[in-house]
Amino acid sequence: MKTSDVIVIGNGMVGHHFVQSLHDLDPSLSISVFGEESRPAYDRVHLSEVFGEKSADDLALTNVQEYQTMGIDGHFGVSVDVVNTLSKQVTISTGESIGYETLIFATGSYPFVPPIAGNNHPKCLVYRTIDDLDSIQQAAIGAQTGVVVGGGLLGLECANALKNLGLKPHVVEFADGLMGVQLDPEGSRVLQDHVENLGVRVHTSTATESIIELDNGCLQMNFADGSTLVTDLIVFSAGIRPQDQLARDAGLAVGERGGIVIDDYCTTSDSNVLAIGECGLYDNRIFGLVAPGYRMAEVAASRIAQGSMKFTGADMSTKLKLLGVEVGSIGDAHGTTEGSLTYTYQDPVRKFYARMNVDADCRKVLGAVLVGDCSSYDTLLQYYLNEIALPDCPESLLLPSVDGSSALSSNLLPDSATICSCHNVSKGAIVGAVDAGCLSLSDLKAETKASTGCGGCAALLKSVFDSELENRGIDVDHSICEHFAHTRQELFHFCQVEGIGDFKALLLAHGTGRGCDICKPTAASIFASLFNEHVLQKERAGLQDTNDYVMANIQVNGTYSVVPRIPGGEITPDKLIAIGEVAKKYDLYTKITGGQRIDLFGAELHELPLIWEALIDAGLETGHAYGKALRTVKSCVGSTWCRYGVQDSVSMALALENRYKGLRSPHKIKFGVSGCTRECAEAQSKDVGIIATENGWNLFVGGNGGMRPRHAELFATDLDDATLVQYIDRYLMLYVRTADRLQRTAVWMESLEGGLAYVQDVVIRDSLGLGAELEAQMHNVVDTYQCEWKTAINDPEMRKRFRQFVNTDDSDPAVTFVQERGQRRPANKYDEIKLITKAG
Repeated sequence: MKTSDVIVIGNGMVGHHFVQSLHDLDPSLSISVFGEESRPAYDRVHLSEVFGEKSADDLALTNVQEYQTMGIDGHFGVSVDVVNTLSKQVTISTGESIGYETLIFATGSYPFVPPIAGNNHPKCLVYRTIDDLDSIQQAAIGAQTGVVVGGGLLGLECANALKNLGLKPHVVEFADGLMGVQLDPEGSRVLQDHVENLGVRVHTSTATESIIELDNGCLQMNFADGSTLVTDLIVFSAGIRPQDQLARDAGLAVGERGGIVIDDYCTTSDSNVLAIGECGLYDNRIFGLVAPGYRMAEVAASRIAQGSMKFTGADMSTKLKLLGVEVGSIGDAHGTTEGSLTYTYQDPVRKFYARMNVDADCRKVLGAVLVGDCSSYDTLLQYYLNEIALPDCPESLLLPSVDGSSALSSNLLPDSATICSCHNVSKGAIVGAVDAGCLSLSDLKAETKASTGCGGCAALLKSVFDSELENRGIDVDHSICEHFAHTRQELFHFCQVEGIGDFKALLLAHGTGRGCDICKPTAASIFASLFNEHVLQKERAGLQDTNDYVMANIQVNGTYSVVPRIPGGEITPDKLIAIGEVAKKYDLYTKITGGQRIDLFGAELHELPLIWEALIDAGLETGHAYGKALRTVKSCVGSTWCRYGVQDSVSMALALENRYKGLRSPHKIKFGVSGCTRECAEAQSKDVGIIATENGWNLFVGGNGGMRPRHAELFATDLDDATLVQYIDRYLMLYVRTADRLQRTAVWMESLEGGLAYVQDVVIRDSLGLGAELEAQMHNVVDTYQCEWKTAINDPEMRKRFRQFVNTDDSDPAVTFVQERGQRRPANKYDEIKLITKAG
């Protein structure tokens, strides 16, 4: 009979981490691995992304060849059917028996399916594995609606998967709110608002009693309150249960509600058998996150290798993004600790909710809830984990950061502070790695494995790393992300000099890996600035962010806005009538903006090409409201009508907007042109401001009205038309070349050594000898301009992207509106309250 030193049952994320950990400690041990799934370990945390841009292969954590190289005897698609602890052997599904010295249960968990009549229907599925995704994808063919039973973390992930398949998802939750374990009632309510605004219908406090098949093949869910819901398919994601049946049959001790009982060394009731991950029950608790599972795996590996590591429980705080909504939960999120005090903050406009629970003496953080913005999560987590004394104004920790800075300096963290919970990397380990010569973020990750798990600690890791470099007098690496050891400016230079216009070519020449949500849109912006090709070309479309991908801004209820360009705010009656006719035909909410445009809200995805066809036929163009590009050039009426005007501000605004309307840039750009010093166009609050004088134009730069309002600075005075355009050409192209990603012109100028004076030297005095080159680049952008929507509606392949559902042109039934002030707006949960109040 074949024997192995160690047999591992299960090859999920935790089982694989155990294999890696044990092999690192003692590569001489013979290890056999048995996984029921046909593929080796993969990342379940990002499972729903398989329905997005990722493939199943992208989630792989290992492969058969890697195990062979390590000397691991891997068996995939093979189950262990019997465990005999007396003879210390297992029997596998092929009938073969294998002996062991130590046996590891890494069997994980299985999805809980509530005992509902009809739950075994073929269209009732579960959400747990890649094979489950395949089943869901097949069931979704021809379907329009899908229901997820379960409003927890996995349930919302599953709803996102259904949404990515083009289905209209519903979430049915028995409890009063979503994610009730992690969030307090108000946090659950805010999360539900976010989720419903994204097109997912949520049914809380809803118990399903039975499921029946209708004559048309659809399923009807019958609820305890007498209501029903008809759907094409149902996915159960109502929680997990430990996969412990094999251990039960082997006579191992299990908990009253399931789970293989383990001690501090992950040892079961049999000293030769260990259990790790979600199948293990420690201190009467199941730890359903990957980080505690990894700790168990390391403890089990240490025990086999004669180490002394112990498992003493784990922090269950978590930060995640569900359907694009940031959610964080820390420690005692519900404030159940006796005597605890609570701070809360809520932003009803941005739909951000934060709660912080502190002890009775207001000295330390006990727990927190964050929904809609997790920028303060890392800070609050470190205050909680390390019991750092609260500042004099504790409420400051809750407020969203305006400038992106952290409320907690990494220098205040003790060396014992955990930075990466997935791989249990402390600040001390990072300091040691830097001392040992890790002077780049990629080297640090390779050495410590920090931020190579779920990635949630990436921002904190970089903050600590940068701080340690600065403490040693070393220049901080400003790499754009882990895939490119370069700044945006450097990537722009590579693309310009080497003529790189393809992301794969850029990765091959100057990067590593597959790219991410940071470097892909950045590269797309660079390509657009340099080559001015359409953003939805086949090889470019996948790089774009959400709004650019559909060339429209997504709104709160999952519909989109349409913003035609109105250069300088000047519009003919015919064009105004055309906008009105389109708005009336598609029942769009209309609003005149501060940038002198007309926004049309409430368009569904499949309506966008039809709307733009009508607008383009009327002579209108895209306003680039969805892109990081020139948005508007605001103007007063100037000398055309105003008795105070000293120059024709309208003509200048028209000329400038039509010149720069195709320019893609690191962030949005706005202009203002005022016909006199009375400043009716508010030019001094714009990225580029022009104010008329008796002798020409005064040019202002670097202002904006964003999150950090800033007045523009006077750049040059009394310019003639040609010189004004020349300076703006050079200024904008210098900004496009050298600014960081998502950096407004004001912040860019502040970051430059020499600030305004330096930019004046480069633009006015041509100190770098780049003037002609910058002008030539701008001329290329001007000469190659195209209305992106005109191109898209005339291209059949591009036009296919704009379908609400893959199998029908029908409207989304979940999008609902109400009438207010003569126009429709998105319906919300408060409308019913208003009606009741009005009636009463």
